[in-house]
Amino acid sequence: MAEKDGVQSVVRALTLLRLMAQGEGGTRLSDLARAAGLPVSTAHRLLTTLEQQGFAQFEPAASAWHVGRETFSTGMAYGRRLSFVAPALPMLRRLRDATRETANLGILDDDHLVTVSQVESREIRRALSPPGRRVPVFCSAMGKAILATWRDEEVLALAARAGLPPLTSKSLRTPKAAMADIARTRARGWALDDEEFNLGMRCLAAVVWSPQGEAACAISISGAAARLTADRLEPLGERVAQAAAALTALLGGAPPAEL
Repeated sequence: MAEKDGVQSVVRALTLLRLMAQGEGGTRLSDLARAAGLPVSTAHRLLTTLEQQGFAQFEPAASAWHVGRETFSTGMAYGRRLSFVAPALPMLRRLRDATRETANLGILDDDHLVTVSQVESREIRRALSPPGRRVPVFCSAMGKAILATWRDEEVLALAARAGLPPLTSKSLRTPKAAMADIARTRARGWALDDEEFNLGMRCLAAVVWSPQGEAACAISISGAAARLTADRLEPLGERVAQAAAALTALLGGAPPAEL
């Protein structure tokens, strides 16, 4: 019984940690407890334990909880395990400087796209999906860039398994629409999120290949649709594809002989 209670406490603490990570400006205790389905007293006890270990931080002025410094250290350890994160960073900076938009690096994980590295735009209005955030794969340019390397039946299986959540009025809503989008991505060599995750924001992405000829990750730029206008999409998409190809070469990767 003690072991079961201990496992339950770990699960609850990790749930609170994930919820804090989603609240960019900090989250109040009552909101965390409600989202986690916990009594306020239980949530407070677990948060205090996380704080003692450096995984949570309380901000008295705002009565809000944030993730702590140890969360960053642990996340960095995960990033180091992904051998392409460090080599990608200089390329992300160059891509940000060349396009003036936020540059991102992402991977597929458990049927979602996860941003693992990012270099922010200096523009006032910029598109950000903070590292660690999980996004439905069909609403993500990076996700679609990776899916374009899969066989059609694999893409359709993912659509059936994960669904096609309509996050905006422009989100892909049917398998037929998703496959048509994947076909366009394959033809031009880069993927587009055309306000499908956030209205008013666009993202362009291209795949990075591993030495084994598999999609290791994807690179993207994201920004306001008012700047990423229709006439700029093709040249910017090609620039992103060039950055992805450069990282592929740096990693010793190459696309398979037959896609």
